[in-house]
Order: sequence, then C-alpha cells, then structure tokens
Amino acid sequence: MLDVGDLRRGHYILYQGSIYKVIEANKHFMGRGSGLIRTRLKDVKTGLIKEVTFPSGEKVEEADISFQKAQYLYNDGDHYYFMTLDDYEQFALPKEEIEDVKFYLIENLEVDLVFHEGVPVSVELPVVVELTVVETEPNFKGNTVSGGGKPAILETGLKTTVPFFVERGERIKVDTRTGEYIERA
Repeated sequence: MLDVGDLRRGHYILYQGSIYKVIEANKHFMGRGSGLIRTRLKDVKTGLIKEVTFPSGEKVEEADISFQKAQYLYNDGDHYYFMTLDDYEQFALPKEEIEDVKFYLIENLEVDLVFHEGVPVSVELPVVVELTVVETEPNFKGNTVSGGGKPAILETGLKTTVPFFVERGERIKVDTRTGEYIERA
C-alpha cells in the first residue's frame, strides 16, 4: 500500500479495479485539520483521464507492473506491434490503448512496454523523439522578430508549432510529454 501523500507523477496505482498512471499530484492543506491530495489519473486501458481528490492519510494500492525494453515494429490500422529486445517476443496493442503515444511512434523506436500480470498494458516513450516535418508553410523574410512560430505536421501526423526557420523535410526533436518542438535534429 502507498500513502496518497507519496504519489508522484509516473506512479502506477490500482484504483476502482483499474490501473491508473498518475499524471499530476498536488497537495492542498487547510488552515486546520488534514489536507487533500488532488490527482489527475489516466486509465492505462482506456486513456481516459479523471481527477480524483484523496483525503490526506488515505492509502492506495500500487499496481504490480514491470517494464521491458521493446522496439516498435509497425501498425496494421487496428494494432501496434512491438518486439521485446531480450527475447524477441512480439506483442500487439490495440490502437485504443495507445491513443496518446501513436503520434510519436516511428519504426524501430525503442520504448518501454508496461506489463501487468504478464500482459502489456501501456507504452512508455523516451522523453525526446526525432521526427521529420512533412508539411509547413514556407519561411518568409521579416517575420523573425515576433519570436513565434508556424504550424507544422510531422511524419506521424502530429501537429506542432516550429520556429520560422524550420523547413519541410527537416528532422526535429520533439518532447513526447508536451508535443513541443525542442531543436533541430
């Protein structure tokens, strides 16, 4: 059992019969008495996010999970296929289970598969991935002062904002937690 005061981003817990990943955990204290722990939890099966407030001192069950290094192979429209790097076993995850990470998956990308009771339930991405810009507006002079950016579509379908100097066909580094441009690759 885990005290809710110890919950941190990235923890996996069992709550109401489902496995949730903690996205956010904030402590709020009142003038008197105990405080509250406000959390944002993401169901690893459905991808739904729910906000749950726990009273301070409550306990939650930590999910029994394990991680295995794997390589993303391909998708067939309905499933995404991964191969573990230690025993070369292949696993298929339905697209519904990885809705949020599909925009960062490129062939041969190394990821961590999250297992619960021997079954893969989720994918943990590296913090940074390199993707190719497939569509963006051409650059034009005199628009660099504002310090803004222009919209771009990457090879996986991810839409993000890039600096004005980035052109179509360039490889860029993207933060998988926020979807934001970091730098040229």
